[in-house]
Amino acid sequence: MRVSAKKKEKIDKLADVTYEMYPDAKTELYYENIFQFIVAIAMSAQATDVWVNKANREFFKVLKTPEDGLQLWEDAIREYIKSINFFNNKAKNVYKMCQILVDTRKNISEYKTIPELTTLPWVWIKTAKVFLAVVYDQPFLAVDTHVHRVLNRVGIVKTKMPEETDKLAAKLITTQNLNKLHNTLILFWRYQCIARKPKCVDGWECWLKNHCDWYKKNGS
Repeated sequence: MRVSAKKKEKIDKLADVTYEMYPDAKTELYYENIFQFIVAIAMSAQATDVWVNKANREFFKVLKTPEDGLQLWEDAIREYIKSINFFNNKAKNVYKMCQILVDTRKNISEYKTIPELTTLPWVWIKTAKVFLAVVYDQPFLAVDTHVHRVLNRVGIVKTKMPEETDKLAAKLITTQNLNKLHNTLILFWRYQCIARKPKCVDGWECWLKNHCDWYKKNGS
């Protein structure tokens, strides 16, 4: 896909600025092994990392392997994660995931592609992209409503839904910039370019302001 010079400049600037702001960026989800990590990502759907981490610090004391999940059973899993949104469905699907991994005798480390990962319960394309980007440093940007918001604010895309943004971003953004942006962009929307009122309107000096369509219309 041909990318205009102006749009390429915006993408490069977003990648460089967020990387400079957060050079040591990493996921804020708590986990101790990659099986726990796929569970944590699945549980973070429509829930904050803060609440997911709070539940998982206790839950992951007893859930270290898929075999542990089968021994706990669905009811016990539900009790550990009941503070998280949609805990009933999530407990059911964590248990199903454990069943699949045990029955197939496969380790989660053997799932290294999006099609493979999305065969697991409660693992969607976004979940798979987060897993692959963090665990294997694969060039994926997991687009949720927040990443969708930032890319539209800056003017890199003009889309209505995250699914549209996800497909377009994969075509527009280079591998190098995808690697930079996966974790840094999450921290940027979480702490700076927040939904209701981005901090630039309160005087925070955003280094992106000269490249940001939203700031040009709304900034002071």
